[in-house]
Amino acid sequence: MALNKKSVDDFSAKGKRVLVRCDFNVPLKNGEITDDTRIVAALPTIQKLMKDGGKVILCSHLGKVKEGPNEKESLAPVAKALSAKLGKEIVFVADNNVTGDAATKAVEAMKEGDVVLLQNTRFRMEEETKPEKAGEKFAQELADLCDDYVCDAFGSSHRAHASVSVVTKFVRAKCGNCAVGYLLQKEIYFLGNAVENPVRPFVAILGGAKVADKLNVINNLLEKCDTLIIGGGMAFTFLKAQGYEIGKSLVDMEKIDYCKEMMAKAEKLGKKLLLPVDTTIAKAFPDPIDGPVEVSVVDSKAIPADMEGLDIGPKTAELYADAVKSAKTVVWNGPMGVFENPTLAKGTLSVAKALADSTATTIIGGGDSAAAVNQMGLGDKMSHISTGGGASLEFLEGKELPGVYAADDK
Repeated sequence: MALNKKSVDDFSAKGKRVLVRCDFNVPLKNGEITDDTRIVAALPTIQKLMKDGGKVILCSHLGKVKEGPNEKESLAPVAKALSAKLGKEIVFVADNNVTGDAATKAVEAMKEGDVVLLQNTRFRMEEETKPEKAGEKFAQELADLCDDYVCDAFGSSHRAHASVSVVTKFVRAKCGNCAVGYLLQKEIYFLGNAVENPVRPFVAILGGAKVADKLNVINNLLEKCDTLIIGGGMAFTFLKAQGYEIGKSLVDMEKIDYCKEMMAKAEKLGKKLLLPVDTTIAKAFPDPIDGPVEVSVVDSKAIPADMEGLDIGPKTAELYADAVKSAKTVVWNGPMGVFENPTLAKGTLSVAKALADSTATTIIGGGDSAAAVNQMGLGDKMSHISTGGGASLEFLEGKELPGVYAADDK
């Protein structure tokens, strides 16, 4: 799918103040970044604008920020990591107001090729407001700092937030460019081609806990793919819909009829819908999640009433791996079981290995799937790992992403 949007290659940044919305929502432990994937993913766009002589102003959220500004969700560690990766000291504006006097002065002092990082955008409550007056005020303040705007935050592109989409209204009003960065371009290219123009056979793999989280994705992908594989906790609602005993396994009783509809739809469209044939079970969910757990494997049609399914079994893993072998395009979103536990990660690892060994274009749809393949050391074997779990899901649903839609058309 061609992304017919203006990119950083379509305008000159020389001497311009360019506001770049990045996704620096990185995991932190004791103030240290534990996974810098999203920072590394943002570098090509930042370096392009620096090289062109732009004055690069970066902004991002970090965390959910439930109780207002706080040190634990400050972007200070990101500023430190960025300085190291860019080989250049970047100016971090620690002002919790984000766009206050400190930000204005820092931007005024910039020379061509300089980089400034603003504080966590969610330290301003107006950031998450839908395009209403409060959100517009913050968006206007962000626009006042720059001449042009670039959205490179795929992980936030499904949110109509002040710094993601509303800001473009005010940048455009003063004839500034509103473009997309290299990361966002790459995401849309891989996900877009997979969904709209896949090389066939096209296999989609969906896992995770709840059917409710992926209702529209299942519906949309059934129309696009050749084979749909279901794993994880959501598989048990499908098994229940077939009338099988699932014991204490996770189930969404309100979605039983929906699962029946999807199975009927697959049959009508002539699509394969694969469900687990055997299941790894335990007496209870492990506590802690990565703690020891005693397991056994049973037929998926007959899980004992006092047991709980927590991963796909070896026969299912083989069935799913075989389906991947013949594929030319594979999209995977959601683990096959409780992958955080070594005993219950076998199904997810098996699927990850099948993708790693495949010659297909393999696309990992962010979130837990991305965490799983990286944790298993197989990330470099995939064609593309999305940086946005929620955004990739909404894209796979066929939804329009506000952060993409808001950019200028070419």
